[in-house]
Amino acid sequence: MQNQYSRTQILLGRAAMEKLRRSRVAVFGVGGVGGYTVEALARSGVGQLDLIDDDQICLTNLNRQILATRKTVGHYKVDAAEERIRDIDPSIEVRTYKVFYTPETAEQFDFTQYDYVVDAIDTVTGKLALVERAKQAGVPILSCMGAGNKLDASAFEVADINQTCMCPLARVMRKELRKRGIKKLKVVYSKEEALAPVEDGLAACRNHCICPPGAARTCTQRRQVPGSNAFVPAVAGLIAAGEVVKDLTTDERAAARREEKP
Repeated sequence: MQNQYSRTQILLGRAAMEKLRRSRVAVFGVGGVGGYTVEALARSGVGQLDLIDDDQICLTNLNRQILATRKTVGHYKVDAAEERIRDIDPSIEVRTYKVFYTPETAEQFDFTQYDYVVDAIDTVTGKLALVERAKQAGVPILSCMGAGNKLDASAFEVADINQTCMCPLARVMRKELRKRGIKKLKVVYSKEEALAPVEDGLAACRNHCICPPGAARTCTQRRQVPGSNAFVPAVAGLIAAGEVVKDLTTDERAAARREEKP
């Protein structure tokens, strides 16, 4: 019988779709990159999604974040994501956490509950803590590197962090992970050299911050506010979701292909 996932099932097979329905994926950070990851995972049939982000949608998010509309400005990103997921498939179990993930808040999460973790947060300390926790729990994790100040959406690749180049964030992460004895990490990264933002006093968030009142962290508190666009973060997020789906269903897809052979 046909359903909303029929076209996906034609590619992946019934067993793979059942595996996705049983899977629980945590997405840390649901902004420009993570929002598209959540969107694609929901549309792919992942049955349980944990969404972690304490930020509210700002007017400046409208240029790139799928959750950002005039209607959702001022709303918490995880709340907007949950509502959108309900509209896509109300049977998906959604858990939301208005938490800024750091080493100090890490204890709030039991990583052994997850089948996969996506790191789409911005801070190095938070990313390192995520990777450490996931590795300790034996849970697959995919980490998204920098997407700001870039224009070439075709420059993204999936690789082990030791094979990356041209990405300052990946370079820092690689160095710090070695100190922690972590030798491998699957990442989505861009080979494009980051552009220097054009100085425009009228458009500068630091000078004209319009974050929602009561926001936990405003632009004036950030060390740097990167430039962004509608297509680069989206591509990174969709690539991340694709890797999650492929990794979760590797065995089932292989079995389905074997059964097709005469």
